Formats: sequence, C-alpha cells, structure tokens
Amino acid sequence: MVLLDGKSLSKKMREEIKKEVEGLKKQGVIPGLAVMLVGENPASQLYVNMKTKACEDVGIYSINHRMPKEISEDELISVIKMLNNNPMVHGILVQLPLPPHIREERVIEAIDYKKDVDGFHPYNVGTLSRGNPMFYPCTPFGIMKLFEEYKIELKGKDVVVVGAGNITGKPMSAMLTNADATVQLCHIHTKNLKDKTSKADILISAVGKPHLITQEMVKEGCVVVDVGISKINGKVTGDVDFEGVSQKASYITPVPGGVGPMTIAMLLYNTLKSAINSK
Repeated sequence: MVLLDGKSLSKKMREEIKKEVEGLKKQGVIPGLAVMLVGENPASQLYVNMKTKACEDVGIYSINHRMPKEISEDELISVIKMLNNNPMVHGILVQLPLPPHIREERVIEAIDYKKDVDGFHPYNVGTLSRGNPMFYPCTPFGIMKLFEEYKIELKGKDVVVVGAGNITGKPMSAMLTNADATVQLCHIHTKNLKDKTSKADILISAVGKPHLITQEMVKEGCVVVDVGISKINGKVTGDVDFEGVSQKASYITPVPGGVGPMTIAMLLYNTLKSAINSK
C-alpha cells in the first residue's frame, strides 16, 4: 500500500509556483487573490486563514474582504463587481457556504469567469465538460495531479465517485471521463452502494460522512481517494475507514494530509495562471 502524499506534492508545487511568481514580479505583474468571507463560520474562517497564509508563502498578494452575515445579496455583488474591475486582482474566491438569504448561484455568476479561480462559474462548469475550462475546480484538479504524480493510469479504469456535489463529485466525474476512465457517480439516493464500490478500480469519496467506506466495500488493489472531512471526538477523520481499507488498497490518501493540501496548491496555481493570462 502506497500513501498518496498530498502534503509533500503540494509543497513541491508551491516551490515551483513561488519561482514563477518571482519571475512575474520582475515583469511588473504581482499576482493578486481576493478572498471574500461572509459571516463568522469558524470552519470558513479557518479555511480563509489557510488560503491567505498560502498566498503569503508563495508571494501572491491577497486581499481579505470580511463582511457581516447581514450583508445583502446586492451589496455583496457590488463588491464582486468592484473586484472584477480591479486590474490588481487576478482571482476572486467567495468562501462557501453563504448565509441562507444570499443565493449562491447569483453570487458565483457575478464573478468574472476570467477571475473565477475556484472554477465554479457557469462558463467554467460548462466548458469543463469539453475539457477546456478557463480554470479547473481546485479539489478535483488536485486529485488529478496526485494521479499524475504517482503515475496512476486512468484510461479504461472503472471509477466510482461517491458524492455528487458541485465542488468535487460532479466536476471530478467530468475530469475522469475526459481522461478516458469509465465513471459511475453515486449519491444519497444510490441503491446498493457496496455493489458499485466493490467493483471499482479507483474509488473517490466526497461525502463528509465518517467511515462511510469500509473494508468490505472495496476490492483488493483499489486506489482510494478520501475527500471527506469530519471530526470525531476532536479528531479529524475522512469518509474512509483508513485502518481497514488500507489493508486492501494499492494506493490511499490520508486524512489529513491527502487531498486538502492539494486543493490549496491548485488555488495558488489557478491564481498564478490568471495573472499570466492578464499580461
């Protein structure tokens, strides 16, 4: 069994990004990322702080817009439009989830798709199906980079993705299909989940339900990617029962230290790409 070490790969990628950022600065371009946080959700605050620190580490200029949860939808969109028109800002990220009175779709649509470094704008979602979006969504993009780094063949493989969310599951299935894998996307209404997962050459779970995937649900030699993040008694855990499943898996991501660091690395990568495109 081989650990898919996102922590070490993300470190390597960050070093490469830092060099490219330094090169851009010599040309007079300073990559800039605007991160918008509405309200005081503790998990969201943690994620925003991690993203801000990651920007600092590679030399990307970051702006934090922290807004009260009472802000109106129109007010939030007016800030986004201001950032769209700011040439110093190359990437715009709205931290999700948003308060219930704000429509997520309308906010995401307001972001200039050329600055949509999360890859959530309808333009990027649509062109993803053809394999040529302006930006790939960071989490599935990070998983694809892990497959590339560890030379895991995707062509012709049977892949099961558990979790059909817009952030990971749906774009992941599109990216795998574009890589010539045969993909089955499962979700909360899927019947006999074990029947599906036990036939997979590659299994990706992005649900957020602790120990959803157990040893008897995977076949011998399966590649297992755990995107889920939960806490049990203060300890971070994933969707996969790591102890049991790792005895059958050929490759497996740890939680933490697997997919999470790659997500942030790809955000930096997308912001750098946007800055290069702006020249």
